[in-house]
Amino acid sequence: MTTAEPAEPVGADPGPDVEGAAEGDPEGAAEGAAEGAAEPLLALDGVSKSYGNVRALADVSLEVRAGAVTCVLGDNGAGKSTLIKIIAGLHQHDAGSYRIEGAETRLASPRDALDRGIATVYQDLAVVPLMPVWRNFFLGSEPRTGWGPLRRMDVDLMRRTTRTELLRMGIDLRDVDQPIGTLSGGERQCVAIARAVHFGARVLVLDEPTAALGVKQSGTVLKYVAAARDAGLGVVLITHNPHHAYLVGDRFVLLKRGAMAGSHPRDGISLDELTRQMAGGSELEQLSHELARATAGPGPGNAPGGPGNAPGGAG
Repeated sequence: MTTAEPAEPVGADPGPDVEGAAEGDPEGAAEGAAEGAAEPLLALDGVSKSYGNVRALADVSLEVRAGAVTCVLGDNGAGKSTLIKIIAGLHQHDAGSYRIEGAETRLASPRDALDRGIATVYQDLAVVPLMPVWRNFFLGSEPRTGWGPLRRMDVDLMRRTTRTELLRMGIDLRDVDQPIGTLSGGERQCVAIARAVHFGARVLVLDEPTAALGVKQSGTVLKYVAAARDAGLGVVLITHNPHHAYLVGDRFVLLKRGAMAGSHPRDGISLDELTRQMAGGSELEQLSHELARATAGPGPGNAPGGPGNAPGGAG
């Protein structure tokens, strides 16, 4: 028994020939897909920065997308700190473009960056060790209550909010009234991340968050980095540890002496290759060969006092 195909309604628009369009113009189809993709939260294109005659950054590009972690790796002096300062609005770039959600911008100050949803957690965390956790959580952005001369900080609200926000990130502190200096390094990093999320950050920049931490504390911090990513934030993770970067990263940007040494998606590079490039790649291989020759030393025939050099010897 043959089943007839349903007739097309008279006057109906058959619609675009998607298959034909894809076959006839693959470039047009790719451009349409790219246009449909969401704009990155933050994008740097060919950014450069100089301090007098010193070129700190040269033609550096990166994108930060919502729900993704962009890892910036480099050795000391690679330009990571300068890059952070430009993203955070502390310094302005000399060349290239800085776009936030597709709009060209030039940040005037770190407060300008915060107002645009870019929060930076520096390595020293900028906390007051003797102040309680809740006080550091709202440092510089304290809510007020009351009127006129009776206006004061809303301490009860700050305590409740701090506890709630930390619990939402999975951080269960014993007491938010304890001085933040009594927390471990990993716990302080997590408080700083929770604070940035609470105040509406859409881009979270983390400066070496695991640099001074042990293995267990580093794992705790990376867990909260992943939690921020899963909450829809775009994360920039500055680190010199490729193993930590590979655990949470979606894209890896390598800096070397202020210039880009590579930019790779996660599925385009292995951990071993990332580590090799981070360590210097071909330069490290050349150094290993030189060290191997140096440690091998002269051959038996050329050794001092050997047969070839002994008085009256065969040589």
